[in-house]
Amino acid sequence: MSVPKRLHRLSVDEYLDAEKDSPVRHEFIDGQIYAIAGASDRHNRIAGNSYNRLDDHLGDGPCEPFISDMKVWVSETVFYYPDVVVACDGPGADSYYRKQPRLIVEVSSPSTERIDRSEKLLAYKQVKSLKEYIIVFQDRIKIEVFRRGRGDRWNWQLLTELDEELRLESVGLTLTVSQIYRRVKLPQRVRRR
Repeated sequence: MSVPKRLHRLSVDEYLDAEKDSPVRHEFIDGQIYAIAGASDRHNRIAGNSYNRLDDHLGDGPCEPFISDMKVWVSETVFYYPDVVVACDGPGADSYYRKQPRLIVEVSSPSTERIDRSEKLLAYKQVKSLKEYIIVFQDRIKIEVFRRGRGDRWNWQLLTELDEELRLESVGLTLTVSQIYRRVKLPQRVRRR
């Protein structure tokens, strides 16, 4: 009988120090790190379109948007890299992560959809400052909106048409779905015979 190898668990400080110089981004969950894969052109355009609209809208206000490389402190043992985050940490915030996200946008692919819709959704709902979590699918026109309501209840909305409006109540911005998918070339669907 073989004895399984014990995995080395990193402390939060070890993770944060290593991540500053790492050429590869890693998310951190309970002492373990998970490398983040590269992104497609569709992914980059959706994240960029979302970030650009948010940055123009928020201007020099107290909340600021970040794209891809800003970690979010979810709990004492979890750090994620959302595709786009609007945070309101204010002066004195850490240079490498934010603790007060108001809005998080994840661009989902078939390989990340399960994690984005389950693990991350559950984790993000625990962040008290978070008002909206948006999942934008890169392989089809589909946006899921999770919005914190009264009594800490979360509401769900689905957008699937280019002319529909996405109301980002957390930051006071309304976008059309077509603005988010601007210049995104979706894969052609294979027709069944």
